[in-house]
Amino acid sequence: MAAGLGTRLRPLTDELPKPLIPIFQKPLITFALDHLIGVGVNRFVINTHRHPDLFQTFFATGQYAGLPTMLVHEPDLLETGGGIKNAESHFGNEPFLTYSGDILTDIELQPLIDEHFRRGNDVTLALRHTGLAAAVALQNHRVVDISNRYGFPGNFDFANIAVWNPSIFEVIPPLKKISFIPIIADWIDRGAKIGGVVMNDGKWFNIGSRTEYLEVHRTILRENWKPNFVKTREWPQPKANSATVDASAQLRGCTVVGRNCRVGADAILEDTILWPDAEIASQSHLEACIVRSRKQVTGKHHDLDI
Repeated sequence: MAAGLGTRLRPLTDELPKPLIPIFQKPLITFALDHLIGVGVNRFVINTHRHPDLFQTFFATGQYAGLPTMLVHEPDLLETGGGIKNAESHFGNEPFLTYSGDILTDIELQPLIDEHFRRGNDVTLALRHTGLAAAVALQNHRVVDISNRYGFPGNFDFANIAVWNPSIFEVIPPLKKISFIPIIADWIDRGAKIGGVVMNDGKWFNIGSRTEYLEVHRTILRENWKPNFVKTREWPQPKANSATVDASAQLRGCTVVGRNCRVGADAILEDTILWPDAEIASQSHLEACIVRSRKQVTGKHHDLDI
């Protein structure tokens, strides 16, 4: 699911969709794809809205890690439910997973899949205490309410990963902008089997703000965290091999220097992230800044998205 607007992360997402923002040189969406590959998924459908050309460029070969990858563009944003319906022709009659393009997690997906088939569910939601909300009510392995529609107070949040049967397509209206949350809530009342699995183990990051974006880098570096499904040996990489950093420059704290970046003499970067092709002038001093691709920076800056 990669068609969101990324409004809370602006201006970082003005020129780059959130699923393509780099985490230690690796685009965010590729963590989701690697995670799914780890449980046997062998085909991907990605919906897009803003900057579809950038997705087209990234997935120019029509595949990821050798697996077929289809892009489905939404000129008008259809949200999660409408987005699924819009891609219906690519799913056939097989169960499928949805995975939000703006989260980073290493929760175990196999128990979610196993639960879905073991209980014959129509949909099975990954649930978690995220600290963001508690809208989903779970009782005896069944989701009995969402957002207190039927009088059951929520005790978990949706962790933005789910397993679906294709029967979902029968209850989503075509060409309509709608979230799948009210679709599921209505489906409960019709007797559908809505399951849930609580998955509080592991890391789960919802990268919705610059603070969360900076913090995920700090956590990865501080805890030496690397999901077991990430096979790239060099990840995480604080300084890209193609970056040029003057010998007199200082990289302090959790600083990340992206591909083809240039950092001039006596520059100081503290807890600062440079996206590919950024240029930092000599004697500049940046602290807690994020510099977007192809930007040129000079002077002193603190807590700034450039």
